[in-house]
Amino acid sequence: MQLHQLKSPVGSRRQRKYRGRGAASGLGKTSGRGDNGQRSRSGRGIILGSEGGQMPIIRRIPKVGFHSARPKVYQIVAVEALNCFKANEKVDVKSMKAHQLVGSLRKPVKILGDGDIKKALTVVAHKFSSGAAEKITKAGGKVELIVRVEGPEFKKAALKKAKKNK
Repeated sequence: MQLHQLKSPVGSRRQRKYRGRGAASGLGKTSGRGDNGQRSRSGRGIILGSEGGQMPIIRRIPKVGFHSARPKVYQIVAVEALNCFKANEKVDVKSMKAHQLVGSLRKPVKILGDGDIKKALTVVAHKFSSGAAEKITKAGGKVELIVRVEGPEFKKAALKKAKKNK
């Protein structure tokens, strides 16, 4: 059998419906949309969350708490995953990325206390759970925090420093 002899299975290729091309096409006049009304017109359909005249559910339910527009999303690494490093090694975000424990160098990393650590390591991360810090120090290692300086105060200070250096 050759390529030009291949045939597609019956029913796999359907012919396109030509809508609005006269009565003879079978889909003329209303193009299969029925008669009149909002849904028969072109353009924007029914707005999501619209419930006719009824008060929408999103407005009936009370607003509770605070949801940040830009939440801090930490990349989570379990203490047990750090066993892949050699003893007395310094483990930072770059080395975690090299061992595929984290996906990005830009996002902050948090170490959680799941499992046990068997080696003394110096672990450098943005955040540690209390259990993780305890397990690392018990194994003879060290915990080092990366301090991320953010916010408008930092930006103002950085601008002043940049102006001074000019």
